[in-house]
Order: sequence, then structure tokens, then C-alpha cells
Amino acid sequence: MKRGQLTANLREWTSTLLFALGFTQFAASAVQVDGTSMLPTLRHGEVLLLPKLEGWAHRAGWGQYQRGDIVVFKPPRDMEAEWTNQYRGLPLPWKYRPYLVKRVVGMPGDTVQIRAGVLYVNGRRVDEPGVLNYWQSFCHDVASDLANTSPVRIPARQYFVMGDNRSPGGSLDSRVFGPVSVHDIAARAPLSVLPLLRQGQVTPPCDTQPHPEQRTQPGGALEWSPRLLPPVGR
Repeated sequence: MKRGQLTANLREWTSTLLFALGFTQFAASAVQVDGTSMLPTLRHGEVLLLPKLEGWAHRAGWGQYQRGDIVVFKPPRDMEAEWTNQYRGLPLPWKYRPYLVKRVVGMPGDTVQIRAGVLYVNGRRVDEPGVLNYWQSFCHDVASDLANTSPVRIPARQYFVMGDNRSPGGSLDSRVFGPVSVHDIAARAPLSVLPLLRQGQVTPPCDTQPHPEQRTQPGGALEWSPRLLPPVGR
């Protein structure tokens, strides 16, 4: 290959790479759900679309996330002891702070409390259709410390997030690490795009053994999986 042709190819590859990086950082990207903390709404392996521009706007102070939104974020740095020195099995020289997927249940200025596994915001019980009734049919946690919390007042520019999984030990969320800063939230997840088909029912594992995603049992008829993810609990 001639030097001029090589230079032209490098410029083309560099331009393509910069465009891809810019698009995923500032316009939109996708993330795969890892685990079962958002059952029954999201299942292990689902791919979510993230509009990044909205996240940048909220971090700059324009608008805010709403109660019921599903968001992708990094947990507070003071929870470093919970993380490992691996990423997808590959060793790292530092602690990897993973992205998590949870639902916003408390906004700045709200007071959030869990009583017997039921969410209360500003002293009022929150209706969570499709979440509470699902877990009450299987293994709804009503007795643990995470199911019975003290009231927490949410500071400015922070959000209280929880997983839809309300089984014992089903979700590591703000009940453990506290509210999440808007600066740690990458984006809202309004749309699930993959897989194209999934079975319509899922039976969760009702224990705290490792890798619950490997023991979740899907069943029922196939249904079209790509869908909008409407807010729950507003």
C-alpha cells in the first residue's frame, strides 16, 4: 500500500472512530442489563437504549429526572468495597465501579421510607403496579432491614433509586448506598430494544444464592420484546 493511500485510510478510520465516540458519548448509546435486580420489568441480557443528550442537559441543570424513570448510573465512590478488580472476568489494576440500572423512586426534596416492603414518599404510599403484586405472588421481602428503613430526605441534585426486585437481597440500591448524584447518572433508559422475542412470564429464584440470572425460569407464550419503558410509581 502506498504511503498516500495509507494516510488517507488512517484519516478515514480516525474520522469514523471519532464520530462513533462522539455519538455514543453525546447522542445515544446502548447498555445490556446484567442481573435480576429489575425483575419483572427487565430481565438479564436485555439491551436498553440511552439518550445521552438528556443526561448531559440534566447534569448542566436543565430539567431533571422524574419519579418512576429507569436510569443507568454509577454508584457512589464510597461503596468501593462492594466492587471487584475484574471486568467480565478480566483482571484490572483498580476497583471497577460498574454501571447499575435502577428506578428513580425519590426526587430532590422528597422523604423516602420503606415499611414492610412498601414504598412511601413524603408519607404517602406509592402505587407500583406490576411490581408489588408480582413479588407478593412469589417472595416479597417484608421483614429485613432493607424492607423497613428510616425516613431519608433527598438532598438537592440527588435521587433515591431502587430495583424493582423486592425479594430478600434482590437489589443493591439507595437503601444501601444512599441517594445518587445527578452527576453519576449516565442517562434515562426509555426503551428496551433487544431481544426481539421473549417468553411472557418469568419465575424468579427466591433465595440469595449467587448468579440468580442463571436460575430464573422463563415460561409462557412468546411476546414481542422491544418496548417503551413507562415510568412506574409517579
